[in-house]
Amino acid sequence: MNKVGIVGYGITPFTKEDAKIESALLDSTKEIFKNNPEIVQKEIDAVLVSTNNNSKYLSSVVSEMAGIQPKIAHNIESLCNSGTNSIVSAYSYIASGLADLVLISGAERYDSPGQILQWDNSRGEYKHPIFWASIFAKSYKREYSITEEDLAVVSVKNHKHAKENPNALSNKTYSIEDVLNSKKLTDDLRLLDCSRPCTGSASIILGSEEKVKKLTKEPVWISGIGQKTISAGFTKNISLNSMESTKVAGQTALKMAQKETKDIDVAEIHDAFTVCEPMALESIGFTKNGNGMNMIKELHDTNDFRINPRGGLIGTGHPLGATGIAQTVEITQQLQSNANKRQVDNSNVGLVHNMSAAATSSTVLVLEK
Repeated sequence: MNKVGIVGYGITPFTKEDAKIESALLDSTKEIFKNNPEIVQKEIDAVLVSTNNNSKYLSSVVSEMAGIQPKIAHNIESLCNSGTNSIVSAYSYIASGLADLVLISGAERYDSPGQILQWDNSRGEYKHPIFWASIFAKSYKREYSITEEDLAVVSVKNHKHAKENPNALSNKTYSIEDVLNSKKLTDDLRLLDCSRPCTGSASIILGSEEKVKKLTKEPVWISGIGQKTISAGFTKNISLNSMESTKVAGQTALKMAQKETKDIDVAEIHDAFTVCEPMALESIGFTKNGNGMNMIKELHDTNDFRINPRGGLIGTGHPLGATGIAQTVEITQQLQSNANKRQVDNSNVGLVHNMSAAATSSTVLVLEK
């Protein structure tokens, strides 16, 4: 099987601007070719577009706008983990020998139709993600005696990190009191407990071992991949205070990479809501069940950027199709020591956790220098 690595990446600022989806996709794609002049369009074998936007034929549209005539072009939609699913698809094309260079471009607008899963009637009238997150928060707090003040630390930490990320939607820092005094949305969640939809794009090019070594002096390799889908409706989850799909995907990715959680130097965790970060850390195995908040508080108190250095989804914003790709770009920058004030020292191995719809499906990637 061919070794697969990251050749280049591009990312745009996450904003509330009313940009067309085609323009957003093109902007981060252009950044790749601008920053990596050694990559030429005619060598791109496949173009994959990650988005929940309803526009049609986007992979071919982006290909034409970027001056690419690929052998393979298609879109991938899987709600919030569309980005990492696209990366896995690109990896598969290269590992199988069907392609040597694959462009993955992900984007979303602030008004993405992917925010609400209409199919899931098990939620009754409560189809918006805020309601499954509220149920998670209530269950998690009850199970492990966690308080609202505890969960607020996630938001405070990640907004602090986002302050150092020039592409983040948020440029503000908040106190625990600010989080607790923000608008109450449900009994268990407030506005600052939530990530926000926005307009943004991120693109990445994967290549075979030969292409990576030829086109970059700082190769980053994808050494582990894990994916698991439990269901579509969140009521099928085994537990409402842990993430079974994340647990399985994490174990699979770490096994493939021949790593353990203690080997991970830096990680991007899918904190769609504050409760998601401790639950994911526990499910992946970074800490024992119920100890996720203790880990997060220690990271915050010591100004340790090891978890969600770019600010997570809460601080950075959450353009669905771009999120998993943006997370992967961040880990790549960390492993290349290009993360500026967000840099985690001695980062050699990184992890990306990206999930959809109450962790009914999860993708975990392990990246190495």
